Amino acid sequence: MKLDFDTDDGIGTRATFGAIVLETDETLEPEFARMMALDGVALYHSRIAMVSDIRPETLGQMEADLPAAARLLPPSLGFDVIGYGCTSASTVIGSDRVAKAIQSVFPRAKVTDPLKAIIAACQSLKARQVGFITPYIPQVSQRMRHKLEDVGLEISCLASFEEGDDPTVARITPASIVRAAERVANHTPCDVIVISCTNLRCLDIIPLLEDRLNRPVISSNQALAWHMQRLARVDAPNPQFGRLFNCDLVG
Repeated sequence: MKLDFDTDDGIGTRATFGAIVLETDETLEPEFARMMALDGVALYHSRIAMVSDIRPETLGQMEADLPAAARLLPPSLGFDVIGYGCTSASTVIGSDRVAKAIQSVFPRAKVTDPLKAIIAACQSLKARQVGFITPYIPQVSQRMRHKLEDVGLEISCLASFEEGDDPTVARITPASIVRAAERVANHTPCDVIVISCTNLRCLDIIPLLEDRLNRPVISSNQALAWHMQRLARVDAPNPQFGRLFNCDLVG
């Protein structure tokens, strides 16, 4: 017996998102699942090969691998936005080249990455002085610092856990991140605290830190999810994920 069926527009009636996640990342997908849990929003993931040792050479290799990772997203979908989930590699490769690689597969999709999203978040929050926290080795942290300074942000303090092994980064406790943010905020004046790296577990501590420090806190995953939503004109406030979600894009 052959059955009749009807079709509809699928899950993403409001927006369809794709995320390219590092092979070694343990944090982005669980945090995104919470921030993207919105009616009519569909989220799809692909993975990209990445060794656990975070260095400029290993990060740069992903540029060549991005098209293959994008092709593993469902080809029948018209993605509104695709996010590349690596802050440090976006710094090494460059946001324009990340977008070019992904749009070679999905030419109509908007593309963002955590570095681009963090810059947009600082602009939307009207922040100029940044207290900057990373888990990276100094060579990677300094390259990111220069990228932020190139767009007019002032890094008033740069502090890092200086850990090059990505699985270890995923094990850094939220309590350690809280202590780091408090130390940076108490060390120097800043308008915003930026906590870089999609593998750091920040989502649950952002409201706590904003309350204690009385200033916005931006994390890589939070900024990326916010930027993807705003680029797709999804304006869900989600204040439980930080002050940033009360902001619209500037420009």
